[in-house]
Amino acid sequence: MKLPVRNALILFLAASIWGTAFVAQRLGMDYVGPFTFNAARYLAGGLVLVPVILFRRQVLHVRAFRPSRNLQAGIFCGLFLFAASSLQQAALLTTDVGKAGFLTAMYIILVPVFHFFMGRPSGIRLWISVAIAAAGLYFLSVQGGFYLERGDLLLILCAGVFSLHILCVDHFSPDTDPVIISSLQFFTAAALSLAFALPLEEIGLPALAGAAWPILYAGIFSCGVAYTCQIIGQKGADPSYASLILSLESVISVLSGFLILGQALTARELLGCGLMFLAILLVQLPEGKREAEAGKTSP
Repeated sequence: MKLPVRNALILFLAASIWGTAFVAQRLGMDYVGPFTFNAARYLAGGLVLVPVILFRRQVLHVRAFRPSRNLQAGIFCGLFLFAASSLQQAALLTTDVGKAGFLTAMYIILVPVFHFFMGRPSGIRLWISVAIAAAGLYFLSVQGGFYLERGDLLLILCAGVFSLHILCVDHFSPDTDPVIISSLQFFTAAALSLAFALPLEEIGLPALAGAAWPILYAGIFSCGVAYTCQIIGQKGADPSYASLILSLESVISVLSGFLILGQALTARELLGCGLMFLAILLVQLPEGKREAEAGKTSP
């Protein structure tokens, strides 16, 4: 078995938390602005991982690699995380939770596309997936004439920046501690979000108290718990199968938006969601031997 049942369940838990976090992110902005919300949730996410780091070092004796390398990785990853999450939060002011989840999931398509332009070509299936995703994006986002709503454009940019974030994590991961990187990137994103929130938004204790539950859920569970579940679930698992289960985050976001917020998608938008999900499934399936060899020899 390339993905044991235990790993699959843990990864599904991470995807479920991330999917329902879209609801928390939307509800939280009924009280505070997007930068304030991000500053609070990333601070909570960074703090909740500190005991985990101490436990791993003191009890499990996990080596932390080079501190300077961890710091560099945390700062760079935090920059991308801040940019992506800021775009996402701003988009959620005008975009449904379900649509936001599917458009954000475009990073699963964009990462291999970026790999191609970085000199790592892939097989024909990648380009078929991109075409299917583009069709899905049209049905999902384009209403009437050929135009995109403001929130949809922000989410497309968000997916692109999240792709860069994933590539950044991939670059630093071989010689750094993943939990330390996670905590440092949360603190970096929190500091940058606060720097923008102070001059642009009103920050008051009553508003923060009103958004407390969404902030705590998005911070502790989405940032801290879900990230830890991802690390545990991916240990020893085939990454293709693991990422396929994690991509269910977008499906969970649709269901949570419908069940909790009462947001329903039209038939046209549901078709777009279905096409995008098909593209995600297609690009995440394991490659056959011939296809893998074709990708390696592509110009």
